Amino acid sequence: MEVVFHLAALIGIPYSYVHPAEVVRTNVIGTLNVLLAGRDEGEGGGGVERVVHTSTSEVYGSAVSVPIAESHPLLPQSPYSASKIGADAVALSFQNAFDLPVAVIRPFNVYGPRQSARAVIPAVIVQALTRDVVRIGATHPTRDLTFVGDTVRGFMAMGEVPGAIGQTVNVGSGFEVSIGELAEKIIERVGRPVRLETDESRLRPAKSEVTRLWAYNKKAKDLLGWAPEVSLDEGLDRTIAYIKDHLDDYDPDRYAV
Repeated sequence: MEVVFHLAALIGIPYSYVHPAEVVRTNVIGTLNVLLAGRDEGEGGGGVERVVHTSTSEVYGSAVSVPIAESHPLLPQSPYSASKIGADAVALSFQNAFDLPVAVIRPFNVYGPRQSARAVIPAVIVQALTRDVVRIGATHPTRDLTFVGDTVRGFMAMGEVPGAIGQTVNVGSGFEVSIGELAEKIIERVGRPVRLETDESRLRPAKSEVTRLWAYNKKAKDLLGWAPEVSLDEGLDRTIAYIKDHLDDYDPDRYAV
């Protein structure tokens, strides 16, 4: 093995409220297992050439300063966020303790075709295509939304660029939009008369809501030569088109945690 891309995790924030122990075990101990395997790979334990570990913008919590650089404080506002902070720390510790080449990629909110309805964009799209009411959680938080193809290019660069070893790098669009504005934009592009309605079951606990995420992506541009290429409007159009063609894969009446 040359490069290991470690993306395995339990990712649902609402799920982490219900099953915090499972989330911590999977995300922290699961990461440890990947790192141990990477360290011990090959005869004589020569190790792999690189482990690209997947972090998340959720580790930052609600922004203290914007845009959010990699030096921003880490704030665990959910068990999921805490588990990813722990996993990041374990990954970087293997770089220091065992000279395992580790690169930590920190994607902001990824979206695009094939995404689970657990995420806000497909959840809104499916409802807007099939119902007269779109039920969502809090509308005031902002997110930095990055199209999946752009995110994949970031992953590949983290696996190839020599200078990425030992680094933590944000991969985000550098643009923020509120969930409410996002939902209205989706409804406009779907082209049906739909109204928004708050669903109390989709709200995070007050102190656990991350109110603002906005990536400072200069490090990705300078170190990786990476920059987003797909605009939010184009990405939403591609995602809406995909979901229209695969509506049978989604259940608009189910809130997936």
